Amino acid sequence: INHFPQQAASGGPIGILNVDFIRDVTFLTGGFNATFGDKLSSIMDIKFREGNRNEFDGQLDLNWAGFGGVAEGPLFSEKGSWLFSARRSYLDYVINWFDVGSSIAPIYGDLQGKVVLDLNTNHKLTLLGIFSEDHNAPDRETAEENFMTHFGRQDLIQRTVGMNWQAIWGKHGYSNVSLAATVNNYDEDWYETTTGKYDVKNRTSEQMIKFRNINHFKINKNHSVEFGVEAKRITEKYNNWYAASTNTTGENVPELYLEKEITAHLVGGFLNYIVNPVNRLTITAGLRTDFFSYTENTVISPRFGSHYQLTQKTAINFSTGIFYQHLPLLLLSQNESFKNLKSLKAIHYILGIEHLITENTKLTIEVYQKNYRNFPLDPQQPAIFVIDQDFFNNYQQLLDKGKAESKGIELMIQKKLAQNVYGLVSFAYFKSRYLGLDNEWRDRSYDNRVTFSLEGGYKPNKKWEFSMRWIYAGGVPYTPIDIEKSKLNHRAVYDEHRVNEIRYPDYHSMNLRVDRRFLLSKSNIVFYFSVWNAYNRKNVANYFWNDKRQKQEKVYQWGVLPIFGVEWEF
Repeated sequence: INHFPQQAASGGPIGILNVDFIRDVTFLTGGFNATFGDKLSSIMDIKFREGNRNEFDGQLDLNWAGFGGVAEGPLFSEKGSWLFSARRSYLDYVINWFDVGSSIAPIYGDLQGKVVLDLNTNHKLTLLGIFSEDHNAPDRETAEENFMTHFGRQDLIQRTVGMNWQAIWGKHGYSNVSLAATVNNYDEDWYETTTGKYDVKNRTSEQMIKFRNINHFKINKNHSVEFGVEAKRITEKYNNWYAASTNTTGENVPELYLEKEITAHLVGGFLNYIVNPVNRLTITAGLRTDFFSYTENTVISPRFGSHYQLTQKTAINFSTGIFYQHLPLLLLSQNESFKNLKSLKAIHYILGIEHLITENTKLTIEVYQKNYRNFPLDPQQPAIFVIDQDFFNNYQQLLDKGKAESKGIELMIQKKLAQNVYGLVSFAYFKSRYLGLDNEWRDRSYDNRVTFSLEGGYKPNKKWEFSMRWIYAGGVPYTPIDIEKSKLNHRAVYDEHRVNEIRYPDYHSMNLRVDRRFLLSKSNIVFYFSVWNAYNRKNVANYFWNDKRQKQEKVYQWGVLPIFGVEWEF
């Protein structure tokens, strides 16, 4: 994800890159529900599929955004499988051919691989590797064209390798044991567009080794237990420099030079007890404990869940629990006193119903309430919610007094492919807000209130397929720019008396695609034509301060973009 240019284009302040932000967004925003067993719900259930165990398959894909391929096949006489994929973009050339409202695009690519080996009928070993890179280097002229407050260079490299051992212990239990290592490197230099002044040097390296063991044991027909342990070793190295600046409300922020190496450990364990006290009812009760060495915080998290099969087609689910998460090391490392900050705490209450409308159509409805505590707040900016900022400033003091809440309802209708038609409809209405140090409740920066998506397709035969996706989201809150202070400071300064009082225009966009498949004797060729933002909606990306013109202006997201492509399946 290309963090910095998006922030730079907004005219916002330049601060410490919030490296952990996207990784932790599901917890912090309350945007997705979490199930009892310490996993994200099926909305976020992302898995790599296994390769084809029966024969070699391949696919090459070439379109106007990039090219890539997938190859897979059996291993050791169908006792396993392998799968590899690669992708490389040339989107930077595409935007030079089409007027999409921008002349900047990142260059990115990735390699992914998965090998599965059946040691025997009860034991399976899986190896996984993911390698990706993202490069962006807008010069000063490009930054001016795209209304960016900063230009420079950004190189992001991410690598993950892991191994999982899945074991079945007779008829009563199974285990999963995994070991993984992740390395992320961030190499960035940024300069102010208007002055050419060197502003940010970011040399951050993250390394994490993670071990996890999960076990399930069935005691008898009505009773079973789940238990496990988890350990992480995190090492982060910083060689960063940030020029003196001002924060979002115009107060001076001194220069910061951050050069240190931090090593921290997270150790946790959990125990769940699952019981079927009566027919159709399943109850899960459990406990989790975690220790974070950097802050020496130990937390205990009780959780409870239930599933009742009301009829053959309808089920009711309820879950509640306490969830904790440590603050990012990049924030904690700024000041020795930040070690005393409490871990973030969330209490979830979720009630849902699942109903099978037809054999291939499922309706899911969930209502939820989530209460958050211990968020860090800056006394110098009492109305600002620190954790919602894309970048961390150089904070002199933080207090763990922040509160937040999120509540809403989510609805989803999913139709599997049947009679040549498939589709998915989802709707959510929610409210997410926080309490600042000034004792005022405000909407959070991700409070869209309403989101709606409609996607699906029609396959009249084996040769043709027509598909579409339409997305709508309410505008998120933002703080208006203080024009006079921005003129004085030559950068965007926001009105501290109107934090998140105004909303962006609503977002909506439609993507269309047509596939034409040619069936050959031993392979298939698919030509497709796709149009992103088909009706050329001018969605506002952000408002920014144009210091050259001394006025507030807006940046639009990409306009209509046609994509032609061909796939060869063999």
